[in-house]
Amino acid sequence: MHATSLPGLAVIGGGPAGLMAAETARAAGFEVDLFDAKGSVGRKMLVAGKGGLNLTHSEPLPRFVSRFGARGAEVGAWLARMDAEALRAWAAGLGVPTFVGSSGRVFPEDLKAAPLLRGWVRRLREQGVRFHVLHRWRGLGPGGEHVFDTPDGEKRFQAAASVLAMGGGSWPELGSDGAWVAPLAAAGADVAPLQPANCGFDVGWSEHFARRHAGAPIKPVRLALGWEDPPRWRQGECVATATGLEGSLVYFLSAALRERIASHGEAVLLMDLVPGRELARLGQDLSRPRKGRSLSEFLRRSAGLEGVKAALLREVLPPEVLAGDAASLARAIKSLPVRLKAARPIAEAISSAGGVRLEALDEHLMLRARPGLFLAGEMLDWEAPTGGYLLTASFASGKVAGEGAAAWLRARR
Repeated sequence: MHATSLPGLAVIGGGPAGLMAAETARAAGFEVDLFDAKGSVGRKMLVAGKGGLNLTHSEPLPRFVSRFGARGAEVGAWLARMDAEALRAWAAGLGVPTFVGSSGRVFPEDLKAAPLLRGWVRRLREQGVRFHVLHRWRGLGPGGEHVFDTPDGEKRFQAAASVLAMGGGSWPELGSDGAWVAPLAAAGADVAPLQPANCGFDVGWSEHFARRHAGAPIKPVRLALGWEDPPRWRQGECVATATGLEGSLVYFLSAALRERIASHGEAVLLMDLVPGRELARLGQDLSRPRKGRSLSEFLRRSAGLEGVKAALLREVLPPEVLAGDAASLARAIKSLPVRLKAARPIAEAISSAGGVRLEALDEHLMLRARPGLFLAGEMLDWEAPTGGYLLTASFASGKVAGEGAAAWLRARR
C-alpha cells in the first residue's frame, strides 16, 4: 500500500500534549494532521476532569518546578515556554475563565473539562488541523512513514516531521496503553520501562479489615516516609482500599515509595492519626484510667480515634503495644508504621513514570536518533504529583515539541 504524502506535520496522539503541538505548529503556518487511536480526542482529559478539571497550580514557579524532582531542570525549560499563568491565559482565550481554589489549585470556573476540550477542538478544526480518529499507531515503516491500523485496514502516512504524544501506560482503556514502547525502541529510542505513578499501594490487610473498611477515607492524617531522618510530615487525606492505601497524599509520595520498594522490597509509611494533638498531650490523655471501658471506647474518648483509624491501630500494632503503657501507644498513634509491599498495577495508576529518556532528545524534544521526530507528554521519562503539575507540563511539552517541529520544517523549506 502506498503512503499518503503531505509536506507538513503529523501529530500522533490527541491528548493535551498532542493537541498543543498541533495548535503551535498550525499557528506557525504548517499543515497539520492529527491521529488518535480512539474515536475522539482528549478522552483521558475528560475522565480526569469528572470531579473538577485541575488545570494547573498557582504556587510560585520555583516551587512549581521543584515538584518534578530529578527532572526539574528539564521540565522547567518547558515551563519557560508555557507556565501556569500562560496556561490560564490560554484557557481564557477559549472562553474558559479559571479560579484559584483554597488549596492553590486552579480550575475552570464551571469545573468541567468538556467545554474547554470542545472549544479547543472546534478552534483547531477552524484553523485547519485535520483530525483522523480510529488510527492506532503501529510503528514506522521502512521509509519513516507512520503505519496505522484502522477499521478499513492498514494505512500509511508520510510527513515531513512528526510529534508523538501517545501518553504513558496508565488508563489503557482511554488509549494510553504503552503499545508504542516496542516499535519506538526498535526505531532507536532509549526507553526507560513504564511504571505506575500517582498510584495506590498494596499492604495486605486482613480479610476482616478489608471487608469492613475498604473505601473509608482516613482524614485528617499526616504521612511521612519511614526512612527519612527526621521525617518530613505532610498533612492531607488518603483512603483505605481492599488491598492497601491510595488517595492524594499517597499519590504525592508515590515516586519515593515506589523506588523504596524497588530497592528494599518494601516501604514503611508513617501515619500520624491525630495530627491536631501533640505527643505529650496525647500521652497524658491515654494515661487516664480506663474505668472498665473497652479498648475501642477508651481510644474514642481519650484520643478521638474510631472507625478506620481505630481499626488501623488494631491491624498494624501488636497486642502488647495496644495493651501496653500510654507513652508507647501515643508514639504509635503519632507515628504508625504501615508497610507497603507493592505499587498497584500501572493500568490503575493516574499517570506513569518511565518512557523515552530525555537524554535521547535535544532541547526541542527531537529524538536525536530520528531527526524530524519529536516527542511530548507522558511518553517522556518524567513524572509529577497530582495537583495540576502533570497537566501543565504536558501542555508545555507539547508547545516545545510543536515549536521545535515548526522550526525544523522551516529550516528545510
